[in-house]
Amino acid sequence: MSQPTTTTSATDPHVAVLAFPFGTHAPPLLSIISRLAASAPNTLFSFFNTEESNNSLLSTHKHYFLPNLKPFNVSNGVPEGHVLGGNPLENIELFIKAGPDNTRKAVVAAVVETGRKVSCLVNDAFLWFAADLAAEMEVPWVPCWLSGSNSLSAHFYTVLIRETVGVGGSEDELLKFIPGMYKVRIGDLPEGIFSQSLFSNIINLAGQKLEQADVLFINCFEELNPTINTDLKSKFKQLLNVGPFNLISPPPKIPDTNGCLPWLDRQKPASVAYIGFGSVSMLSPDELKAMAEVLEASKLPFIWSIKKSLQESLPNGFLERTKSNGIVVNWAPQLDVLAHKAVGVFVNHGGWNSVLESIGCGVPMICRPFFGDHNINGRMIEDVWEIGVIVDGGIFTKTGLLRCLDLILLQEKGKEIRENVKNLKQATEKAIGSGGSSMENLKRLVDTVSRPNQKMLH
Repeated sequence: MSQPTTTTSATDPHVAVLAFPFGTHAPPLLSIISRLAASAPNTLFSFFNTEESNNSLLSTHKHYFLPNLKPFNVSNGVPEGHVLGGNPLENIELFIKAGPDNTRKAVVAAVVETGRKVSCLVNDAFLWFAADLAAEMEVPWVPCWLSGSNSLSAHFYTVLIRETVGVGGSEDELLKFIPGMYKVRIGDLPEGIFSQSLFSNIINLAGQKLEQADVLFINCFEELNPTINTDLKSKFKQLLNVGPFNLISPPPKIPDTNGCLPWLDRQKPASVAYIGFGSVSMLSPDELKAMAEVLEASKLPFIWSIKKSLQESLPNGFLERTKSNGIVVNWAPQLDVLAHKAVGVFVNHGGWNSVLESIGCGVPMICRPFFGDHNINGRMIEDVWEIGVIVDGGIFTKTGLLRCLDLILLQEKGKEIRENVKNLKQATEKAIGSGGSSMENLKRLVDTVSRPNQKMLH
């Protein structure tokens, strides 16, 4: 993407963007903001994030920071002298508690530094306090939901779900009372729907606050969940599907340092299992063993992307015994791998970014959910879109994984699944093409955030 040229003026729009600096939230938000910045070169975008997260982005995603998209640091909320206990939720809770005051300070400093008043506030939807900040500044509030419309619906209807099924509802009970969620079970819902913790309350509060948003945009495309989308459009002032972000604002090509692509060139079409669980999901030792045993016994061609530290937990001699049919790497160029004709199935955790990448490349999935929206995504994959399966019991066993691989790669059902995901791939391409739903919504979003410094008229 070409770098825009800018001529600054104190009256030009200034969008404050608030990132959630944990998990894999910040990179996709930065990617779509970069696309907005490229489309509105006279609008300044200030990206507020913790120093730790910003440093990581500057190291791995520097290409997204255009001349009119600048990083600003916000305190992580950890009190001076405080010793963290090692629980990741502690970092989140400290950040959120101090978030409103720390963000105000950072925004004021950025306004002074840039000479531009904030004209619009965009934020990761998890940061519910942004609604109050936008009201204080009298600017439009435009939150971003980084997952799909299915998880947005679950959080939007949290109160109704609690009232309808109660805390003790059966895990197999279906959400027949929510449009488009008829095949989703209570047990598929994100933990925070029923649990009471500061973090779950943060997410649920965000789900309720979003009704106040001037515009809500999400990392999805309208054709993926049409019934859910139609329902949610009636609940919000303006809901814009502008995804998949990774295709709307694609990252640059990263060198294939581990030789995955040349290896794939030597394999038969749709024969390879690509295995990758993102940066925050970890298999138990028993599941690692089950995965290794399946790959060794089946002689299936595979690429397994797994951290170096976890490779040490693989069975003795596994790498040597499987080197003729597979490769184990500490990193793989995931989009390029999924786009290769040799890949026949993607074994993943059901994280939204991975789901969208698999759909965009037309690859069936085997999901082993861990937390958050993984379970509800898995249910949509298996029972609604019918583009993959969830592993038996939600964990890897040798027999369960063998069954899933056999079903997708060898059975007649696998052909149906492959056809379904091919159709969704085509729907994705249409959505992000000229005149497509996501591209038209992107234009509306650019128009919204790049307006002069005044409250939107409705």
